[in-house]
Amino acid sequence: MDVLTLSRFQFALTAGIHYLYPPLSIGLGVVLVIIEGSWLRTRKPIYHQIARFWTKVFALTFAVGVATGIVMEFEFGTNWATYSRYVGDVFGSALAAEGIFAFFLESGFLAVLLFGWDRVGPRLHFFATCMVCLGAHFSAIWIVVANSWMQTPAGFHIVGDGMKARAEITDFWGMVFNPSSMDRLFHTLCGAWQAGAFLVVSVSAWYLLKRKHEAFARASLRVGLIVGLTASLLQLVSGHFSARTVAKYQPVKLAAFEGLYETRSNAPLTLLGWVDEKDEQTRGIRMPGMLSFLAHDDLHSPVMGLREAAPRPEDRPPVNFSFQLFHLMVVVGLGMIVISALGLLYFRRGSLFEKRWLLWLLVLSVLGPQIANQAGWFAAEVGRQPWIVQGLLRTSEGLSAVVRANTVLTSILLFSAVYLLLFAVFVYLLNDKIQHGPDDADLVPAGKLALPVRH
Repeated sequence: MDVLTLSRFQFALTAGIHYLYPPLSIGLGVVLVIIEGSWLRTRKPIYHQIARFWTKVFALTFAVGVATGIVMEFEFGTNWATYSRYVGDVFGSALAAEGIFAFFLESGFLAVLLFGWDRVGPRLHFFATCMVCLGAHFSAIWIVVANSWMQTPAGFHIVGDGMKARAEITDFWGMVFNPSSMDRLFHTLCGAWQAGAFLVVSVSAWYLLKRKHEAFARASLRVGLIVGLTASLLQLVSGHFSARTVAKYQPVKLAAFEGLYETRSNAPLTLLGWVDEKDEQTRGIRMPGMLSFLAHDDLHSPVMGLREAAPRPEDRPPVNFSFQLFHLMVVVGLGMIVISALGLLYFRRGSLFEKRWLLWLLVLSVLGPQIANQAGWFAAEVGRQPWIVQGLLRTSEGLSAVVRANTVLTSILLFSAVYLLLFAVFVYLLNDKIQHGPDDADLVPAGKLALPVRH
C-alpha cells in the first residue's frame, strides 16, 4: 500500500481505539452527577454505594483514554506535517482552549473525586464530581469544534501560497461557532451519554441475571435506563438537526450517505440497501420523501444528488462505504431506543427481573453505543473525502513530505500491539471490578460523609 493509504489507516486505527474510552468517561460523568446528587437529596446509602462503585470504573476509563489519545497528537507532525501547518493556527487555538478549560478543570478536581470520599464534605465532593463531568464535556467541545472546522471552515483567511499556505483565524468565535459545530457537538455528546448509560445498564442487568448485588443492580439499572432512553431520544433529534446542516453545507456527503446520484424532490430515505458505484445505482428498501423531510423539513423539497454536487468521480467519497456506515449508525441508534424503552417499561411494571431474554439484551446493549459512535465518526470522516479540510485542502495534499510507507507500516504494527495490550488490560481490570462488585462498606459512609437518612 502507498503512504497515503497507510497513514490514513494508522490515524483511523489510533483514533478509533481511543474513541472507545472518552464517550464512556463523559457518559459515566453524567451518571455519577445524577447518582451522587440523588444520594445528597435522599440520604439513601444505596446511592452512595452506587456512586463509589462507578467512580472506580470512571477512573479506569479516564486513565486508558488519556493513554490512548496521546499518540494522535504526534501523528499530526510525523505523518501530516503539511496539514498541521495548514490548520495549525486553528487547531492550536482549539487545543489550547481544551487544555485551559477542560484538562486543568478535570484533572484539578479528579483527585478529590477519587480519593476525597472520606476526606472532604459531601457537598464539596459533589461539586468536584460536577467539575470533573464538566471538564470531560469541555474536552469534547473543543475537539468537536476543531474537527467541525475541517467540515465547515469559517472565521479565517488564507495566508501564503502553494505549499506554504495556511489558514489564519480572523474571527475566533466565528471559528468556534462554525456552521456544523453545535449540531455535531450535540450529536457527539448524546452518543457519549448513551455509552456511559448503557455500560451501567449492562453491568446492572448482569448482576440481576446472576442474582448478585440485587439492591445495587436495581437502583443502578433504573438510573442507567432513564439516562439511556433520554440520550437515545435526544440522539434522534440531534441526528435530524445534523442532517439539515449536512444537506446545506456538505451536499456531497449527504448524497453519499443515501447513495443518491440524481437530484430529486420527494427524495426517498433508504432503510437498508446497497450502492453499486460502477453503475451508479442504489437498491434497497426506501421510504419516499423522507430524505427530503430529514434534510429540509418538507417532503417535496429537492435534495442534491452526486452527479450535480460532485460531477467528477474523484471529488466523491467512497459512496457504498459511507452509505453502509451511516445506515449502521442509524439502525443501531433506533435499536437503542427500543431496548431502553422496553427495559424501562418492564422495570416500572416490576416484571423486568423475570424476563431473562430482555436482561440478556440489556447486558449486550453496552455494544450498541460503541458501534454507533464508531460508525458515525467514520461516516463523518469518510463522507468528507477527498478533502481533509472541506473544499480547501485534499487529504493527499496533507501528508508529510519525508514519511515513507515502510516506516508507517512498522509504526502501525507497533501501535496495534500496544493498543491491543492496553485494551486487554482495560478489559481485565474492568472485569475484575465487575466480578468484585460494590463494597458493602460503602453502604455506610465514613467520616464527614455520614449524613442523616431522610425518611
